[in-house]
Amino acid sequence: MGAKLGLSLMLMFVTVATGFSPTPPPVTEQTLQKIAGSLQMYVDLLPQMPKIYGYSMEGGSPKPVKLTIGMYEKKWQFHRDFPATTVFVFGVGADTATFPGPTIEALQGVPLRVTWQNYLPARHILPWDPTITVAVPPHGGVPTVVHLHGGVHPPQSDGNPSAWFTADFRDTGPKWTQYTYTYPNVQNPGNLWYHDHALGLTRANLLAGLLGAYVLRSPSVEASFGLPAGDEFDRHLIIADRSFYADGSLYMNATGDNPSIHPEWQPEYFGEAVTVNGKAWPFLTVRCRRYRFRIINSSNARYFNLSLSNHLPFCVVGSDTAYLNKPVMTSTVLLAPAEIFDVVIDFTKSTTSEAELINSAPYPFPNGTATNRLNGKVMKFVIGRESAPDNSRIPKRLVRYPRADEREATVKRYITFYEYDSATEKPTHLYINGKPLLDPATETPRPGNTEVWEVINLTQDNHPLHLHLANFQAARVQQLANATAFLNCMTVHGDAVKCNITGQAIGRLLAVPEHEKTWKNVVKIEPGYMTTVVVKFKLVDTNATYPFDATAEPGYVYHCHILDHEDNEMIRPLKLIN
Repeated sequence: MGAKLGLSLMLMFVTVATGFSPTPPPVTEQTLQKIAGSLQMYVDLLPQMPKIYGYSMEGGSPKPVKLTIGMYEKKWQFHRDFPATTVFVFGVGADTATFPGPTIEALQGVPLRVTWQNYLPARHILPWDPTITVAVPPHGGVPTVVHLHGGVHPPQSDGNPSAWFTADFRDTGPKWTQYTYTYPNVQNPGNLWYHDHALGLTRANLLAGLLGAYVLRSPSVEASFGLPAGDEFDRHLIIADRSFYADGSLYMNATGDNPSIHPEWQPEYFGEAVTVNGKAWPFLTVRCRRYRFRIINSSNARYFNLSLSNHLPFCVVGSDTAYLNKPVMTSTVLLAPAEIFDVVIDFTKSTTSEAELINSAPYPFPNGTATNRLNGKVMKFVIGRESAPDNSRIPKRLVRYPRADEREATVKRYITFYEYDSATEKPTHLYINGKPLLDPATETPRPGNTEVWEVINLTQDNHPLHLHLANFQAARVQQLANATAFLNCMTVHGDAVKCNITGQAIGRLLAVPEHEKTWKNVVKIEPGYMTTVVVKFKLVDTNATYPFDATAEPGYVYHCHILDHEDNEMIRPLKLIN
């Protein structure tokens, strides 16, 4: 986690043996680098994930459908020269399940119902930690629950961490209510993804492979844009870092940074190999024309600062679930975990026949270790020189959503991130406003309202803030005058107002990048700064309230999307009220 501002806390060690994975043999970072370094880069073709359509065109017009999607254990080939790896994956059947899962294509205004089925085995394939707040089914099995990240849907369909279930629904969590989820698809068009969200197991279940893309399209909105279209020219790049043992099995640390407190939990997972669409360092042969790439960072903790080795720019058209007001050209794009950028690359401008997609983000970000020859590479484009028909274009304008205006807010909230350390100055857990997940909700917005959240980061790490249901964007990022003094005050009072936050947030301002100025569901929270976030609890394209009861149980959550942080208390309930 890098250097940290911390608070001391010692926790009692609790042993819960049910379903705990056996401890794998010791492994070092050098061993993992050696295994990954033995693989030749750019020899596997970038896969195109299968598609599932969340609507039917029977009769000529789109109609709602019901899907059944399962979670399975199977073998997956991450590299042609490496043994197959046991993973957990989504699919409509075991034979066709993939890592990542199939891409779900939905239409704005056409609701989709999905029954998520758990066919996973009695024991997890990865280590997990019984001493954090975690789902422990009495009859064994792997708890799972699916969250549609970026979705606007009723709370019963949100994938609450305590709504988990095991195979055949034999065991269910205390907030489980229904077999089938409903996604109204009433929001603006954009890019989403779905993934596991089980209590205390999200980092392990995603690392095992439970994730996939979801696209919400609107022909009436998007038809005039002229962006690259079709399966060949409009593609997903789903990035995930992984480490492996020599036998091909997934590596996940089995020893915690405070093993006498947490036997397994560590503050971040960083893999030595970078996979895209389930292949380690793949390549894609492209024609000499424009391509659209929907890039999802599905890693547990790694940030990616992406650029192209031949210096071609990215034309960013959207971020997360919303388009930009107009396209933005940039040479680099920084993706936090769970963040999505929608970009166009014009390969006609290339002066080279190949281009590497490279990463320069330190880990942890922003003050950690520099990238190396393995995790600094992502994939390669092989650029054909022959001309190719291309009717696509870059529009001057995209979608003009309402601005993020602090003056609309009816409530201002202060949200503080900090961590607790043991006597060895190693983190034991992370809290938001000094409270764990299971404490009663203190963030209780009203549907239809706009709020301002002043998010204060008193750690040395950047944290990707994710709110379920809501759309939001950063309006201002201002440095704290003395983060250490502020942390000491928070230790005593636990209240940002009592600690003179208005007198603390007086340092330099950081500019919000132009390609992040839209309604998002992940905002980066800079260490040592207060980030002013405008949050809308309504549909941002129409300003309409939600067409369902957002105040129902079990409510929603908000959290840091570094999964190791989220699993160890950097998550809080979000309860809407009337």
